[in-house]
Amino acid sequence: MTSSQLPVVGHWAGNKPYAGTSDRTLPVTDPATGEVTREVALASVEDARAVVSAAKAAFPAWRDTSLAKRTQIVFRFRELLNERKQELAAIITSEHGKVLDDAAGEVARGLEVVEFACGMPHLLKGFNTENASTGVDVESINQPLGPVAIISPFNFPAMVPMWFFPVAIAAGNTVVLKPSEKDPSASIWLAELWAEAGLPEGVFNVLQGDKTAVDELLENPAIKAVSFVGSTPIAKYVYATGTANGKRVQALGGAKNHAVILPDADLDLAADAMVNAGFGSAGERCMAVSVAVAVGSVADTLVEKIAERARGLRTGDGTRGCDMGPLVTGAHRDRVAAYVDQAEKDGAGVVVDGRGVQVDGAAGGFWLGPTLLDHVSTSMSCYTDEIFGPVLSVVRVETYQEALELINANPYGNGTAIFTNDGGAARRFRNEVEVGMVGINVPIPVPVAYYSFGGWKNSLFGDTHAHGVEGVHFYTRTKAVTTRWLDPSHGGINLGFPRNA
Repeated sequence: MTSSQLPVVGHWAGNKPYAGTSDRTLPVTDPATGEVTREVALASVEDARAVVSAAKAAFPAWRDTSLAKRTQIVFRFRELLNERKQELAAIITSEHGKVLDDAAGEVARGLEVVEFACGMPHLLKGFNTENASTGVDVESINQPLGPVAIISPFNFPAMVPMWFFPVAIAAGNTVVLKPSEKDPSASIWLAELWAEAGLPEGVFNVLQGDKTAVDELLENPAIKAVSFVGSTPIAKYVYATGTANGKRVQALGGAKNHAVILPDADLDLAADAMVNAGFGSAGERCMAVSVAVAVGSVADTLVEKIAERARGLRTGDGTRGCDMGPLVTGAHRDRVAAYVDQAEKDGAGVVVDGRGVQVDGAAGGFWLGPTLLDHVSTSMSCYTDEIFGPVLSVVRVETYQEALELINANPYGNGTAIFTNDGGAARRFRNEVEVGMVGINVPIPVPVAYYSFGGWKNSLFGDTHAHGVEGVHFYTRTKAVTTRWLDPSHGGINLGFPRNA
């Protein structure tokens, strides 16, 4: 099939596809085969402005739509999504490569945020004080911001957008979603579902594209807030550019997540957790464990147990019941493999080598099997950099204090975990570790929807985390209203500063 015959994933505005004016496109591949299956449109500035204009035009009416009506639409979206979640999971697998079970899990976690948003009327309540001063009442009300932008990454094409848009929409905002160009089809599927759920035209829009689209969202005065998830360098850029243009910004960046395994830990539990958290979704998770910190005498046994499990994993096509799928692109696969090459040159032990893995899949897929590195030092690039692939590094230390200092010295602070049967050690760790999300015998501590997701240090720019109560705060602003109904006793001229009495 020639490029001109491939389907094109376009934009969405006004509850219908929007072709745009740009003829720029990028190929979209099936990572399990390496085949180009479709193309994605790349917006021009004019295309971006047209999609933003649709969101701007829809905002006044959606803001004034009753909470009861908004909730009904969000709940209908929830019902449709729950009925068709396997369909969305299949789309994710076809463009991202993660296995179907993992894709279904992604949808399920996003669905939890939709369910949280069904309770937004309670969360949007303000406060009222009667007779704050004589005959004067004061109230605070929470109002939506306006059109907001969501810039989401390739690794969770459904879940990450659903961290944001259910809360934004239920709060009365309109949305422009800019998905990753690597796996764009989930965004259009979600847009079609919103339309079927009865969401009015222009409330949920999709803008496909690259930096041109992103920069317009960051600079366009109609966009009032930006939610971003991606690498730390881009998160810094989004935060700096968006705030310079007067926008509220939450920019979630990269990670280097450590798991500490203490000598008293259940090593079978810990080994299972390291494999699950290190190699799930081929390591393409911002909450993946990429460093296992083995404390004291447990290292040899822990490495042996992890290696045994890793060697038993089946890598292949995500539709064939495999444990782990391909990486998202050939270029990314090569980048991750290069880190393994360099680690070996630097003296790390390659205990399990994913290069040249035997796969249950097409020869052209972007394959790299589970890889376990031992005796990794903090100066090696496999430790310092966010690899974002199925590479687990084991760092050996002698004490808990060394492990803690290792984590706190790291520039990232997204997620961490500790494996121990010592409640005192666990309590000390959760208090002392400088990381935003902490697991105790839980390797991937992604909070439930009614708590908020976000890291510290170079893993988050801005002061507001995703979803939960912090998400409600991010997508609303407070207005204080002071009221006095006419009373002749308060007449007359008085230029002094008003006093309460």
